[in-house]
Amino acid sequence: MMLSASLAKSSLEEMLESLRQKDECQQQQPRDIPPALPSRPNSRARLPSSRRSLPANFSVSSVTEDQNQNGSVASSRQPEPEGKPRKEKDLRVKRKSFGSKKMRRTGPSSESPYAAEKEEDVKVAAAAKVSPVEEQKPEWNDNVDYFIKKKLRVWCRVANGQWQLGKIQSTAADTSLVMLSTANVVEVSTEDLFPANPDILEGVENLIQLSYLNEPSVLFNLRVRYSQDVIYSKAGPVLIAVNPFKNVDIYGDDFISAYQKKAVDAPHVYAVAGAAYDEMMSEEKNQSIIISGESGAGKTETAKFAMQYLAALGGGSCGVEYEILKTTCILEAFGNAKTSRNANSSRFGKLIEIHFSAMGKICGAKLETCDSAREVVSFDQSRVVQLCNGERSYHIFYEFCAGASPVLKERLKLKTASEYTYLNQSDCLTIDRVDDAQKFRKLLEAFDIVQIPKEHQERVFALLAAVLWLGNVSFRVTDNENHVEVVADEAVTNAAMLMGCNSEELMVVLSTRKLQAGTDRISKKLTLRQATNMRDGIAKFIYASLFDWLVEQINIALEVGKSLTGRSISILDIYGFESFKNNSFEQFCINYANERLQQHFNRHLFKLEQEEYEEDGIDWTKVEFVDNQECLDLIEKKPIGLLTLLDEESNFPKATDLTFANKLKQHLKTNSCFKGERGRAFRVNHYAGEVLYDTNGFLEKNRDPLPADLINLLSSCDCQLLKLFSTKMRGKSQKPLMLSDSTNQTVGTKFKGQLFKLMNKLENTSPHFIRCIKPNSKQLPRVYEEDLVLQQLRCCGVLEVVRISRSGYPTRLTHQEFAGRYGFLLSDKKVSQDPLSVSIAVLKQYELHPEMYQVGYTKLYLRTGQIGVFEDRRKKVLYGIVGLQKHLRGHLSREYFQNMRNGALVLQSYVRGQNARRRFDVEAKIHAESVSEAGAGELTAVINLQSAVRGWLARKRFNIMQRQKELVDVTTKSKRKAGRRISEDKDLPVERFQVQQSAMSDLQKRVLKSEEALVQKEEENTALRDQLRQFEERWSEYEIKMKSMEDTWQKQMSSLQMSLAAARKSLATENNTGQAGGRQDASMSPFGYDSEDTMSTGTPGVRTPTTKFSNGNTPELRIRELNGSLNAVNHLAREFDQRRLNFDEDARAIMEVKGGPQATPNGQQQQQHPEDEFKRLKLRFETWKKDYKARLRETKARLHSDKGRHRKWWGKRG
Repeated sequence: MMLSASLAKSSLEEMLESLRQKDECQQQQPRDIPPALPSRPNSRARLPSSRRSLPANFSVSSVTEDQNQNGSVASSRQPEPEGKPRKEKDLRVKRKSFGSKKMRRTGPSSESPYAAEKEEDVKVAAAAKVSPVEEQKPEWNDNVDYFIKKKLRVWCRVANGQWQLGKIQSTAADTSLVMLSTANVVEVSTEDLFPANPDILEGVENLIQLSYLNEPSVLFNLRVRYSQDVIYSKAGPVLIAVNPFKNVDIYGDDFISAYQKKAVDAPHVYAVAGAAYDEMMSEEKNQSIIISGESGAGKTETAKFAMQYLAALGGGSCGVEYEILKTTCILEAFGNAKTSRNANSSRFGKLIEIHFSAMGKICGAKLETCDSAREVVSFDQSRVVQLCNGERSYHIFYEFCAGASPVLKERLKLKTASEYTYLNQSDCLTIDRVDDAQKFRKLLEAFDIVQIPKEHQERVFALLAAVLWLGNVSFRVTDNENHVEVVADEAVTNAAMLMGCNSEELMVVLSTRKLQAGTDRISKKLTLRQATNMRDGIAKFIYASLFDWLVEQINIALEVGKSLTGRSISILDIYGFESFKNNSFEQFCINYANERLQQHFNRHLFKLEQEEYEEDGIDWTKVEFVDNQECLDLIEKKPIGLLTLLDEESNFPKATDLTFANKLKQHLKTNSCFKGERGRAFRVNHYAGEVLYDTNGFLEKNRDPLPADLINLLSSCDCQLLKLFSTKMRGKSQKPLMLSDSTNQTVGTKFKGQLFKLMNKLENTSPHFIRCIKPNSKQLPRVYEEDLVLQQLRCCGVLEVVRISRSGYPTRLTHQEFAGRYGFLLSDKKVSQDPLSVSIAVLKQYELHPEMYQVGYTKLYLRTGQIGVFEDRRKKVLYGIVGLQKHLRGHLSREYFQNMRNGALVLQSYVRGQNARRRFDVEAKIHAESVSEAGAGELTAVINLQSAVRGWLARKRFNIMQRQKELVDVTTKSKRKAGRRISEDKDLPVERFQVQQSAMSDLQKRVLKSEEALVQKEEENTALRDQLRQFEERWSEYEIKMKSMEDTWQKQMSSLQMSLAAARKSLATENNTGQAGGRQDASMSPFGYDSEDTMSTGTPGVRTPTTKFSNGNTPELRIRELNGSLNAVNHLAREFDQRRLNFDEDARAIMEVKGGPQATPNGQQQQQHPEDEFKRLKLRFETWKKDYKARLRETKARLHSDKGRHRKWWGKRG
């Protein structure tokens, strides 16, 4: 205990000494820099706080005096008067300094916000309440002087309560003169001044970035962004969404794609959903997105956008994500309604649990409801049966009346919405810019997508119509005791028909009640109020049961089944805090749910985090916040909680709403969150504000009465859904209603159980919070009401969240995790290998600033962004390691590949060689067989060719040698003539020797040339063999062509022969005719012709005397002409025969020739091509044929002319 006191004293002495040094420095030099707070001690992993053990004689007054004497800067706040707006009385220049004392905002109670706080902690919290004015005076005076000298802007609250920017002109005592931006000078209290942020920080995305964190700065920052249609902002881990009340172009596929690719990091509901998805996949832990806010703040739309993004992330081939999106259309139609504050207010709370597979794809979903509205709607005068002015019932009724087809309307006896009492009582049947008929068509489409059969849809619409017709059922008073009977009209008839029951039975149930009195059953008539409640109770029960059944059908359609992996993201869209002029049991349940949700928010963002800091022994100054635990104790604590007292009163038959209100005032008056009012009213100070409740109807709505007669009636109906509903109700209550009997479980108890179940499920998830803000109460775009926004920000605890986020440590790793992940970065390997030593060594190696981390007993705490330093370095080192491994593995892989490749090549060469040798042997055998058969002729031809070549070479050498000999002889003779005087005995041997020597050299040269020529000829011989093979291959083609040409020639020859035969026949006929006439006139002519041969041959020696005829031609001349014609014909015939023989011989010669080379007389080789020879032969034939045809036509023409003259002559003779 003495140790704790000494530690506290030393800390205060250090603070005082630093302040004194600061004052001395300020006196010696001008104040050019803002004053700084004392630096925080650099202790790490300190011992548990000394506050845990206090002296026995500890008192609040002594501690207060000691702290005041030592200049303590602790601050606190007195409870504010009721109805007065809360203000932040804290102006610090170094607000971003870690560990700076922040204003502690406490609620009406001074209890600790922690659920299990010890008694000594409560005393310490109470001891911390010292006067903030005395502690802040020195520092504030310094800050004011600094702001005056630097002419910095400040926020000041003017007379109308609004915040305006200005500059401090002067100060006097507790007031300051401030020149506003409008040039007006006002005098305000110094406590109402707050520093303003520089212009560069206007409209920042995250409130943590603000240099000065205060209410006017936060309001101004949100207003700037709201005016630019930037509705999303960050407050640490919390997303703030301001309802624009108009369509804003920040949604759609393009934005979804951008956030998926991490191309955009601006605050957005997509970013929150993406963070939840990434955390679920990486840490394999279930996530939750909790969306809260007042009614009309935009929670439902925000939830839809979150689901839309998750559907895009986890979309698969099964299409279940599309079904999940369409469920919102069904739930909005049956669970949302128009209120005075919101045109699409959720009257129930829903938790959509979306399940994902191991690959991150959506595999199903489950819908759970926590329905204050739904449970209460079932059995009270609420939204289905009673409406306030300007409000509507559930959307489905108006959509059904407007969009149903004529056939459906006729079958269900459906009329317009204005003709039903349940709908027309509020004089509000439509919503601006909303088409109910189109909404109904989308609902039908959603039914089909969620796979609700048409038959079930028809039953749903029939029950909706039955509810509407029940509202038109009227009663008639029958006696003075106000007993009533049902008016038999179309309303009763249509309602009974749609429910599938008898109208008379329905009228009896609506007007009477059967009670059990001992062994007797008493039938009691109902009063007008009781009958009306019974009618409304049936309608509410049918609608509530129908809603339950729809939720079951949706869960069946979205059932996960066997693909459940334990990975899920839950989206909670719950009704917002409500405070109307008249608040009843419905508003109480809604606000109770919001209180529990706010406690969950506080627990995760305030309590758990700060408790973890303290338990792990790090240097941390608490951030106080508004804790609503006292309000929750007021509602649910036993045995004197509000719900407990309500259940007790509900069990007393004679209890009334007034007795219940008096009981509350009697037992709860000591609670600071409760205040009794006159009559049946009472007030509850919720976290979001004070609400006045009226106990009228509390007991009746909480009892949840449902007579047995009604259950029996529903079970006897023909409608299958009503039978199902009544069966479930029988399972809850089997006893008939006694005079003193009540239900086993009240509505409040059931709602509390549902709420606790919901909170337990959320506790098992990692939460992500979205706070929706309603900018104005008129639901108009671009209207920003600062008071309304400020109230919601206070309720959400935004300033406290930002303070904890800015001064806290969001990154927390155990020493084992940190050492295991970053221990390899250490360059000094001599450090002890225990996790704590490794963690500290890594921090020292990278020279991380002491303010940026804390070392606890079990964990290492890092400020925002500091983990990125180690991650970047780790990535670089790993990248280098991976690069080295990459090159080494690449080298090893390439070396292994080369070895394998070389081995494969060697193996392939052996295999291919063996295969080639086998193929060569086979082909050699085949070739040998073919050569043995057809190679004899080729060999002979080659030998002949070689002999011819060798003969030619021999002759050539012989000729050369002969010419050389002759040359030698000539040379010898010349020499002899020139040297006759020289002795022949001396010169002759020399000359012969010279001649023989030169001849020998010439012969050697010739031999070499001959050998070269022989080699050349052998090469040519090889080429000729190749050509010979080619010619043999082409010869078969030539034979076919020549045969076809020969056939053509034969046909042409036959044609010519036929033409010639015809000519000869014609000539012979004429000749025979002439011979016959000559014989007849032989006595007259001395000349005679033996035969045609004689005429044709024209034998000389035959005398042809000239005789004159009548036509002037002599017989001799005529005979000569005739003989000439015959000779021409015979000549043509002989020429034809001769030419035919010649052409046949030439063609056969070309066919016989093989195309080999032949020696020409000049010693040159000539290559004969049969095809060229054949073409030339054909050309000669065509030329001769053309000439022959011309001569044949000429001969025919001459014969015809002779024939004409002959006939003319013979005719004249006859």
